[in-house]
Amino acid sequence: MDAINIGEKFSLFSDHWNPRIVASLNENYVKLVKLEGDFIWHSHEKEDELFFVLKGKLMMDFRDRTVEINPGEFKKIAGRLVHIPIIK
Repeated sequence: MDAINIGEKFSLFSDHWNPRIVASLNENYVKLVKLEGDFIWHSHEKEDELFFVLKGKLMMDFRDRTVEINPGEFKKIAGRLVHIPIIK
């Protein structure tokens, strides 16, 4: 299997807030998404999320705090935890 080039995969789409599956591992997916602007408060009933920031800055708002995620950092969001990603 060839290595997956993340930059190449990102160049294949330009829309925002529309995750693309680029690989699978066991019963999990590796997804890439471009974010721009604000999203909505939400949670996920049956799955956790992992946000790994490649470029820019992501502010993850929770009901009781805000977490800043910078390039090269990631944050796991537990399922059912209400959150909203905000791009800065």
